Amino acid sequence: MRLYRMAYAWCCEPALADDLAQEALAKALQKIHQLREPERLESWLYAILHNCWRTHLRQRKPDTPLDEEIIPCEDCPEQLNQRQQVIDSVRAAIAHLPLGQREVITLVDLNGFTYAEVAEVMEIPIGTVMSRLNRGRKALQSALSDLGQAPQRTPLRRVK
Repeated sequence: MRLYRMAYAWCCEPALADDLAQEALAKALQKIHQLREPERLESWLYAILHNCWRTHLRQRKPDTPLDEEIIPCEDCPEQLNQRQQVIDSVRAAIAHLPLGQREVITLVDLNGFTYAEVAEVMEIPIGTVMSRLNRGRKALQSALSDLGQAPQRTPLRRVK
């Protein structure tokens, strides 16, 4: 389920997220003998998912837009409706981030990965993870400033 949520956060399409998560799990099962450190299974699975996502992006036509899923809420109380609007706004803001920032934001802020784990999953330096995260957070703060809520500051984590 966590792989699906990550794939959905990256692609914003339920069917594609299903396919990506399933493909990542199938590849992991085929290559399980290559896992040297069982305690790193989760980051290994996310690395496989990230590679599946990159493969999909390479094969996709450049003009194909990703549709944002809108969940209708017809007979919900006002409070639930407002909460859904906030969720939709956050999803839309994340979907509008550049791909690298979107990936780092979802791995660090939504799944709690360390910077080092994200660097390993995405095969980029830790400094790049930190700069993408900083730019992504600032872009989200700017995009979501109209929600009327004070932005919460996420404390920086130690790299070492």
